[in-house]
Amino acid sequence: MKKDNGQLRTEKQAVIFEAALKVFRQKGFHKARIADIATEAGISYGLVYHYYHNKEGLFNTILNQWWEDLYQLLLETRKGGEDLDRQLRKIILYFLDTYQNKPDLIHIFINEISRSSSNLKTRLEYFKKFMSITEGIMAGGQQAGSLRKDIEAHYLTYIFLGAMETFISVMVYGEQQIKNDQQKERITHSLMEVFLNGAKQTKS
Repeated sequence: MKKDNGQLRTEKQAVIFEAALKVFRQKGFHKARIADIATEAGISYGLVYHYYHNKEGLFNTILNQWWEDLYQLLLETRKGGEDLDRQLRKIILYFLDTYQNKPDLIHIFINEISRSSSNLKTRLEYFKKFMSITEGIMAGGQQAGSLRKDIEAHYLTYIFLGAMETFISVMVYGEQQIKNDQQKERITHSLMEVFLNGAKQTKS
């Protein structure tokens, strides 16, 4: 069956997107060129510009897609009325699944999001929204009696996200791979256990 223009456009954009992930990871935002991305994608220089107009537009599309996918996951989780443990697990697994399946995307998120000045205001708004949604999850956990109330919800948010981001950043900078689902589950369990119950040894 002959593909229509919409299908062809979607396929071309996906190829460009994946090529851009690889080039941005290898060269960084500032050193990457549209020509490099076109070469990696195996398409013409002009076609990349046709779809994304410039390097900044393509870079922002990558980051915006990341945030939108994360928001959708969080909002669906909250609407579903899932308990605190399941909601927090889904946040951790979103990052770990992405690192396992699309390591280039996590490398860009960790290395480039705080360095590039491109569309900084929008990126800060995305980050604040993420913090706000997560804080809502923490507040819900407090109301349900799952989290202590003497620590403010936004502090719990900083602690949880800070631990997760630091853990993943160390893996990225150390070029450590997630080898299998068992390792991913151990990481998730460790982060959850320390956040919810602490690292202090309990007396048996």
